[in-house]
Amino acid sequence: MCGICGVWEYGAARGGVELSLVERMRDRMTHRGPDDAGAGLFDGGRLGLGHRRLSIVDLSPAGHNPMRGCAERGVWTVFNGEIYNHASLREDLERRGHVYHSRTDTETILHLYEERGLDFVHDIEGDFGIALWDATRERLVLVRDRIGVKPLYFYQRDGRVIFASEIKAILAHPSVSADVDEEQLYHYLTFLTTPAPRTLFRDIQKLPAGHMLVIERSGEARMTQYWDALPPAQSPDGQTDEEQKAEILRLLRASIKKRMMADVPFGVFLSGGVDSSANVALMSELTSQPVRTFTVGFRDNEYLNELDSARQIARRFKTDHHEVLIGEAEMQQFLPDLVFHQDEPIADPVCVPLYYVSKLARQTGTIVVQVGEGADEIFSGYDKYVQYLRIQERFWRHAERVPLVARRAAAAVARPLLEKTTQKRQAIDLVRRLAADESLFWGGTIVYDETFKPRVLSKEMRARCLGLSSYDVVRGFQEHIARLRPDSDFLARMTYLELKLRLSELLLMRVDKITMATSIEARVPFLDHHLVEYAMSLSRASKVEGRSGKHILKRALEEVLPRDVLYRPKRGFGAPIREWFRGAAGELLEGHLMNSPARRRRFFDYDFVARLITEHQRGAHDWSFHLWALLNFSLWYERWIE
Repeated sequence: MCGICGVWEYGAARGGVELSLVERMRDRMTHRGPDDAGAGLFDGGRLGLGHRRLSIVDLSPAGHNPMRGCAERGVWTVFNGEIYNHASLREDLERRGHVYHSRTDTETILHLYEERGLDFVHDIEGDFGIALWDATRERLVLVRDRIGVKPLYFYQRDGRVIFASEIKAILAHPSVSADVDEEQLYHYLTFLTTPAPRTLFRDIQKLPAGHMLVIERSGEARMTQYWDALPPAQSPDGQTDEEQKAEILRLLRASIKKRMMADVPFGVFLSGGVDSSANVALMSELTSQPVRTFTVGFRDNEYLNELDSARQIARRFKTDHHEVLIGEAEMQQFLPDLVFHQDEPIADPVCVPLYYVSKLARQTGTIVVQVGEGADEIFSGYDKYVQYLRIQERFWRHAERVPLVARRAAAAVARPLLEKTTQKRQAIDLVRRLAADESLFWGGTIVYDETFKPRVLSKEMRARCLGLSSYDVVRGFQEHIARLRPDSDFLARMTYLELKLRLSELLLMRVDKITMATSIEARVPFLDHHLVEYAMSLSRASKVEGRSGKHILKRALEEVLPRDVLYRPKRGFGAPIREWFRGAAGELLEGHLMNSPARRRRFFDYDFVARLITEHQRGAHDWSFHLWALLNFSLWYERWIE
């Protein structure tokens, strides 16, 4: 894992990029690569490339970036991430005459591109953000990995493209000014993140997962999708339950083994749940040394802790176990750095405990950790998924056949009653969706829905956002899978939406930004693309049984984990934001929110925000996620815009 950046003034008559500027951009991301720093000018001074290195594979100076391929080819790269199959690719490339000067995976990217051109991306397996400069073809190539584990941002205007692993590096360029993209703010309130390819910063974009951007000398920019998380056109024929279990375990073992590729110490973030415990169990099979495990708990909110479960797994597999406890004081201490490292606000409170467990790992000298993200998404492990599935199968698909005029009439009666009798926002908005002929499922984390969002927005903001709906984001992905996989079932379409939006732009960005804040690399074995493709091929019956999900994965893991771990009630990894807003820290958080410089921009109705705070603090309603989203935006605005 590293940090990359660059500036290409493709429209300039002569070179004017200053090396000092590239270095300044690069060094905004020192945390992404404390071990080495590199920068260079190319294309007659029109192009500058910068790199911060976190040394993991080949710790020698031979891994320095920018790195060149074969001298006569004129191809250079700066690279962030890992290519897990680089050694096997190298054997063939060396047979074809390519000469290596390091043991790095970076060098394989260069030689493979020299052989295959843009098709090189189909051969590499891993998590990556790549920038390639091809001097012969006079083009810049930017690539983000298939699932979206690593971020890559860019800004293109006035004959210039600027790119980086983090937005703060782009903002270090004097031609870029920071301001709010109000349309993306509207969507952020719903999804807790901004959908690719735009960001909350006006005119700064992010490369979507599985996409490549090719910029030519002319300034023409072509963004293409080279991989998609679609279910296969045809499901595997005739696989038995036993064969499915064996294949899942084979793919997961292979993924974990690949992600142990490192010349530095590695470990696992252990919650004690199924996914992290599986990482520990399978990693223990592959190493003779005790697996290093790391767990975070809450000093004052024990109901959230899984310390006993984590300790049980640590004892069972004889791990080298480490723990850290945090509370309100640590949350308050981290808040200023939180918005710095997030770049965009990522309104997931898990960022707080994730930072402290990452810091703990780094303090022990552990540089690489494996995490459990993705298992619940691809194997339908959340109770909410099963809930939506049951609503779809038992009611929604039948209700959709009712004429729209009748649905609207029923909603006109039902919505006012629901507003008076229930505090459940989900039920109120589902009535609206049915009447609006919208789909049932919008994602696993919806905060401000389309019935509630207008109430928190100011009158001016509502006028500026007139005609906007966050359903437009959802509909784009749903129409895509419906067009290309018309026979896919509702569960597959739910999973596809989660992979394209919540997982790639919220959960994985949370992991990347916060672990890199402490200079460690997180790897995600459940999101190896081979395992994702196989999981997408499995039927609804394989994943969901009765009222529980993740059925086939748990059965596959019976070979390596005890049943009491596999089948205990699920406890999500969270943070006590409900208590933080009601406790001693509540006054501080309220002050950040209500006294934010963002008030001058009239984004929100602060009388309504004050009402949410009051209702939450007196226990009338739990508005913690709604308030946390507003707080993250307010802190972000103060740090980056003002």
